[in-house]
Amino acid sequence: MDIREGDCREVMAGMGPASVDAIVCDPPYGLAFMGKAWDHGVPGVPFWAEALRVAKPGAHFVAFGGTRTHHRLTCAIEDAGWEIRDCLMWLYGSGFPKSLDVSKAIDKAAGECRPRVRGGQGGTNTILGARKPGEAISGEAISGEAIAWAGWGTALKPAYEPIILARKPLAGTVAANVLAHGTGALNVDGCRIGTTVETWPCSAKYSRFDPGSPSKGTQKLGPPPPGRWPANVCLDEAAARLVDEASGERPGMQINSVHRRGATTGKGLGYGSSSPSTPAEAVGYSDTGGAARFFYTAKASSSERHAAGRNLHPTVKPVDLMRWLCRLVTPPGGLILDPFCGSGSTGIAALAEGFRFIGIEIDAEYARTARRRVAGPLFAEVAP
Repeated sequence: MDIREGDCREVMAGMGPASVDAIVCDPPYGLAFMGKAWDHGVPGVPFWAEALRVAKPGAHFVAFGGTRTHHRLTCAIEDAGWEIRDCLMWLYGSGFPKSLDVSKAIDKAAGECRPRVRGGQGGTNTILGARKPGEAISGEAISGEAIAWAGWGTALKPAYEPIILARKPLAGTVAANVLAHGTGALNVDGCRIGTTVETWPCSAKYSRFDPGSPSKGTQKLGPPPPGRWPANVCLDEAAARLVDEASGERPGMQINSVHRRGATTGKGLGYGSSSPSTPAEAVGYSDTGGAARFFYTAKASSSERHAAGRNLHPTVKPVDLMRWLCRLVTPPGGLILDPFCGSGSTGIAALAEGFRFIGIEIDAEYARTARRRVAGPLFAEVAP
């Protein structure tokens, strides 16, 4: 584990070319979040061009972005020479609306001061006692214009963050690049979600069946992989609960119908064939549950944030989410670089998954926090 303090462009300039297996980071969103000076702009092309230089051919790049500014980040990454591969979405249910109350703003501009109360029910004002005729209680509009705009605001509830997935151009084919550099592919099986799959859809790897098997549809190539194919959407616990409440308990979904060679009907291997058909076999999942039966991870809890002492960083990412992302894009034993290390969540995740890690942080206080967190009790809790 190596956490270096300084401007990431200067620190990366001292690193060797093609020395990093993956880049996983949470750069500034350019929103001036909480008035922080470091968040007044989205890192531009020079940052990501230097990151491209130190990355191996085919190395993957993961970067969180803001909902209002991720387009700028995506363009800068692409203009630096990276290939944009996907945009993941981390959905969470615990976001708090940061909206201006338009009605209240109109009253304030008109010099109307709404009464402040400590509580109470119905028409009782806990400061003034019983409510007097024409008297407003807390939250009620006073002026006519304010009444007309009651219930209007300026922002929606934040419920997701985009995660940009990019890749350095390959040196030849994917196969050649993987063999030469160990990079260029995603760890699909290592990041499968949830349940065990008993029967798997047809693919180049799982489409051959043994006609003599006592159980129809048994693969010749061994047991199917566990869990669902990783998606480009992730849920936190609150968002997953809301989805499950809306959907209710549901059985596993049938993905497709597999037909033996010569099938003429429906979907699957025999689509469009004119030869005789044999019975179709349903494939899918045998589990039951809500509609959110795929990857989810909660926001970083207070106990996780402060596990190794007080952590003042305002945008701490959950270690579970960072572990999944690190595992998705990094070859076994690979080196992960985080040019915007913050308080070290990526470092904790990388080490917990058995990877090597270099973090760069320009703020001295955050760098100290990152070193403390990576060496602290949280890592011991999340390590395998």
